[in-house]
Amino acid sequence: MVDVETFRKAQRADGPASVLAIGTATPLNEILQSAYPDYYFRITNSDHISKELKDKFKRICEKSTVKKSYMYLSEEILKENPNMCTYMASSLDARQAMLVVEVLNLGKEAAAKAIQEWCRPESNITHLIFCTSAGIDMPGADYQLITQMLGLAPSVKRVMLYQLGCYGGGTVLRLAKDLAENNRGARIVVVCSEITAFTFHGPSQTHLGNLVGQALFADGAGAVIVGADPIPWVETPCFQLISTAQTLIPQSEDAIACHLREADLIVHIRKEAPRLISKNMEQALAEAFKQFNISDWNELFWIAHPGGPAILEQVEAELNLNPNKMRASRYILSEYGNMFGACVLFILDEMRKTSKTNGCATTGEGLDFGVLLAFGPGLTVETVVLKSIPLPP
Repeated sequence: MVDVETFRKAQRADGPASVLAIGTATPLNEILQSAYPDYYFRITNSDHISKELKDKFKRICEKSTVKKSYMYLSEEILKENPNMCTYMASSLDARQAMLVVEVLNLGKEAAAKAIQEWCRPESNITHLIFCTSAGIDMPGADYQLITQMLGLAPSVKRVMLYQLGCYGGGTVLRLAKDLAENNRGARIVVVCSEITAFTFHGPSQTHLGNLVGQALFADGAGAVIVGADPIPWVETPCFQLISTAQTLIPQSEDAIACHLREADLIVHIRKEAPRLISKNMEQALAEAFKQFNISDWNELFWIAHPGGPAILEQVEAELNLNPNKMRASRYILSEYGNMFGACVLFILDEMRKTSKTNGCATTGEGLDFGVLLAFGPGLTVETVVLKSIPLPP
C-alpha cells in the first residue's frame, strides 16, 4: 500500500517561506510633482475649463507629499491618443494595445533584477505569480513572461491575478507563502507590475476624486523570489513570511471602487476611506500578533501601503505610532508615488537597504518582527507578519 501521509508530509517544506531576492523597475519618464499640474492641464487641453479647478489640483498635488514619480505615458503618446486626455472619452482599445505590452516589459525588468540578485539559474524557478490591474489579455503576462521574456521552463506553474488594485502586493505574498511551504524546494518569482495609463483621464468638474488619482498614481513594478529552506551560502533571505491574513472592512464596499468602462478604469475614492482603514487596524493587528504576544505596535517595523498621506497619518494616530514608523512608506510615496500593488515590494527593498546602511542588526531596522499592510478596493486589507533576518557583520 502507498503511504499517502508520508508522501504528503515529504512534499512540505521544513521551515517558513522567505523573501530571497527583490527587484524593482520604473519607466524612464520622470515626473516632478511641482510641475505636474501645469503639464497635466496643458496636455489634456483643459486650461480653458476652470482656473478654480486647476488651483484645486495644485493643492491636491501639494498635499499628496509626492515629490516625483515615473510614468510610461509621454507627451508624444498622449498627443497621438487625444481621447485619453478627455474625461470619459472612449479609449479602451488604445490603452489596451499599449498596456498589454508595457505591463509585461516593466514586470520583466523587475523580475530579471530579482533573479540576478538571487544568483541561481532561471531553471530553478518552479512557480510564477503575476499581478496587475492593467492590460487584461489571454494568454496573459504570466504566459508571455515564461515563453518570450525570461526563458523559464514551460513546466513552471503560474497564477495570473488581475484587478486587485492596491492590496495586490499583499495578496501575492500570501499566495507565494502557501506555495513555498507546501511544495518542498519550490522557488516562486512574484511580479507586481502597474502602468497607470489605465487610470489617466483629463479633469472633470463633476468627478473631483479623479484629480486625487492623477496626483497620486504612478507606474512601477516590483518582483521578489520566495522560497522556504534557503540553501546555506547560496541563497540570502531578507525577510521570513510568518503568517498572512485577508479581511474585509465592514460597510466599506464603495469607499474605494474602480469601474471598467470604454474610457478604461474610472476610480472613485470616498473621503471616509482613510478613517475606515485606520479604525479597523487595531483589530487586524491584534488578530495577526496575538499568538506572538505582541500588542505594542511600536515594537514592529512597518511596511504599509502608502495609498495617500491621509491613510498613513490616520493609521499612525489611531495606533499611537512613533513618527519614524512610517518612514519607509513615506519615502516611497515621496519618491515614486502610489504604484498600486508594487508599492509594498518597493518598501520591502527600501527597508532592507536602509537597515544595512544604518548599521542595524537586522533587515527590519534592528527589530525582530514587522507587519506588511496592503489596502485596496473592498475595502480589503492584507496583513503579512514578517520576521527580519540578521544582517551580516
